[in-house]
Amino acid sequence: MSESGRRLLPALVYAALSTAIVSSLGMLLVPTISRELAVPISSAQWMLTVNLLVGAVATPVMGRLSDGPHKKALLVGALLVILAGSVIAATATDFSVFLVGRALQGLTYGIVPVTIALARRYLPRDQTARGISSLSVTVATGIGIGYPLTGIIAGVADYEWAFWFAALFVVTAIVVVLVVVPRGPDREAPRAGFDVPGALLLAAGLGSLLLAVSEGPTWGWGSPATIGCFVAAAVLLTVWVLVELRVAHPLINLRVLRKPEVLLANATGFGLGTAMYMGLSIGSLIAQAPAETGYGIALPVFWAGFVMFPLSAGSFLANRLTHVITRRIRMTTLLPLGAAVVTASMILLLIAHDELWEILVGMFLFGVGIGSTYAAMPGLIARSVAIEELGSTVSFNQVLRTVGGSFGSAISGAVLAAHMATDGHPTGGGIELALTLAAAGCAAVLLALLADHVRGRPRPSDVTRS
Repeated sequence: MSESGRRLLPALVYAALSTAIVSSLGMLLVPTISRELAVPISSAQWMLTVNLLVGAVATPVMGRLSDGPHKKALLVGALLVILAGSVIAATATDFSVFLVGRALQGLTYGIVPVTIALARRYLPRDQTARGISSLSVTVATGIGIGYPLTGIIAGVADYEWAFWFAALFVVTAIVVVLVVVPRGPDREAPRAGFDVPGALLLAAGLGSLLLAVSEGPTWGWGSPATIGCFVAAAVLLTVWVLVELRVAHPLINLRVLRKPEVLLANATGFGLGTAMYMGLSIGSLIAQAPAETGYGIALPVFWAGFVMFPLSAGSFLANRLTHVITRRIRMTTLLPLGAAVVTASMILLLIAHDELWEILVGMFLFGVGIGSTYAAMPGLIARSVAIEELGSTVSFNQVLRTVGGSFGSAISGAVLAAHMATDGHPTGGGIELALTLAAAGCAAVLLALLADHVRGRPRPSDVTRS
């Protein structure tokens, strides 16, 4: 690898790690925030919801902007906003102010598409594919690092220190980006107008959809608020599609999404994003639940985060192996292989989750499967999308992963809420049902990918005629 590649790619990966570090501040800290800021658990869940809502809106906007000439300025600006959010969350004594900080931190979801656009522009051509796949799995790899760090900090100090750590990490990321990433503007990038109506419609549509999915278990799936949000989302997203098909420079070029490889990557991203968040939430719950529940391992928060570390190790290993494997097989073949490993890991967690080592093995395999599929997806997109469309197209893939994750969290939350014991913890039957649904969802994605793979193989008669 050239000197520029040796410096630039690690710098972009380090910046992208901010996504994982900041997102890991959510799930483990909900009980702590509820207690320290004197709000109910249902209200404390908004620290996850508002972060997800802002992320879903920011990701496509930042993806489109990253196709333009000001990539470095966009990355530094986003990191500065995330830094401000981390400081606000660390110093807040009121829950409403705390939520403002978490909302600003939602820009982390748009960091990965920007770093991918920078890699595609500045890395040498022979290093681009490897760089893009490495950046794509950074979130999965970083979660396995961020969760243990969050658990350690929350276990030995006040929760504020977890947010101060995130702020310090973002500061170092800003310094690295300023020093290493080439100066802008990118004179080879197109200078097209920004699709403001498309951005507003997509923001409102995705916001309504994710609000309904995230709050459905609390409001009730048949409540007027939930149904109203779903209806509003359907109308707004339909209007958005019609607008995007008519404007000269759309926020997301929907015609590109019809290309087979892009469509395959997006469908896989949504399906496995759903499975990933279901697996993470259930695994974390089992790790911290009391032994009296019949399934809990009763780990304190200090150690509970380490349950996710094998996920990081597995995704990192898969990313390294992907670079070797894709020299011998197609990326479209790698997707069903990764989905098969994810399915196997969910089945393993379903039938064996009574011991800590069983969960650790399941999380490792989960990381291997997610890492390999996430590494393949941007490569598929990059091969069939022009460079001026890469940022917006990859960002839409990230949006689908986020929406899929929101659906996964909502599905597992609804199942567990319907199977609560008198002690306030989910029953063993609820845990089994949630894991069964997650395994079934993974299997459905795998079958769809296998069917597409078989359909896409050339028939002997076609080979003979050629």
